[in-house]
Amino acid sequence: MHEHHHHHHDHEVNSSDEAAAMLAYMVHHNEHHIEELADIAAKLPEEVRAKITEAAEIMKKGNELLREAAEQVK
Repeated sequence: MHEHHHHHHDHEVNSSDEAAAMLAYMVHHNEHHIEELADIAAKLPEEVRAKITEAAEIMKKGNELLREAAEQVK
């Protein structure tokens, strides 16, 4: 495990390009968390692993929607 720090900033988005860039960043950030969840799930009992895997799949769907949104605002 490694430490993971979230830096919460108020990101003012002033253009479509900035919005697309922020969404792309969030997708990449989420992908990292999805990978971490897979590592955690692999070490847990099946019934817990199944819940984490389901959550990761939902996160992947969210990422797909964010990617689509990023494309639409470009």
